[in-house]
Amino acid sequence: METITSRTNPLCTHLRKLAASASYRRSCGEFLCDSPKLLEEALLWGADLHTVVCTDPSALPALPEAVRCVQVPPDLMKSISPAQTPQGVLAVCGLPDQALPETLEGRRYAVLDGVQDPGNVGTILRTADAFHADGLFLVNACADLYNPKTVRASMGAVFRCPVWACTLSALRGLLTKSGLPLYGAALRADTVDVRRADIARCAVAIGSEGKGLSAEVLEACDLTVKIPMSDHCESLNAAAAAAVLLWEAARDD
Repeated sequence: METITSRTNPLCTHLRKLAASASYRRSCGEFLCDSPKLLEEALLWGADLHTVVCTDPSALPALPEAVRCVQVPPDLMKSISPAQTPQGVLAVCGLPDQALPETLEGRRYAVLDGVQDPGNVGTILRTADAFHADGLFLVNACADLYNPKTVRASMGAVFRCPVWACTLSALRGLLTKSGLPLYGAALRADTVDVRRADIARCAVAIGSEGKGLSAEVLEACDLTVKIPMSDHCESLNAAAAAAVLLWEAARDD
């Protein structure tokens, strides 16, 4: 196992850039995981694991021989970890292929429209995975899936549930080709109570935290649905709305 003690070591610089920049992550084809839990999930689900950095090698699980292993002192870990309270383990994984498939073989997908909070995107991905969604689409400048905050909030779902970032036109074309309707969580003339809508086989769109669904996504929807709630409540947080909709869609599984 290597030992690194200098903050200016090239690996340390690389880790900081992975944590800070989506364009850097894309250019080098890697992303950062910042906890023992995420390392365990990466190993369990066969992620492309490149490098592991730790403060205590004895706490590491068995790693493939090809993985680069590096030990650093706690003060150096604090300088390279994106977490305010580092958990002593960082892992670098290769970015998976995010090319859109030719057709969608699954029954149920979630679509996020301009959801910019990394924690919400990660939580919704975790929720989609929990309720057996077949994938997640990100349109209109959502938070980067591989932001460390997004990855952390996914609790390992980033390794299990397919995610694609694409344009709305590409998404609409793929859904049409696959025979899947697009339903939106919004209010308009055709809106129905989600409890009376058949959402077991569809893609359901959730809008941003402050603005809801964009006009272009709303126009692309075949139907809109609403979550019944108290009259004095205007809306739910994007992650909460996604949880209700995905649970409702999965009820008859």
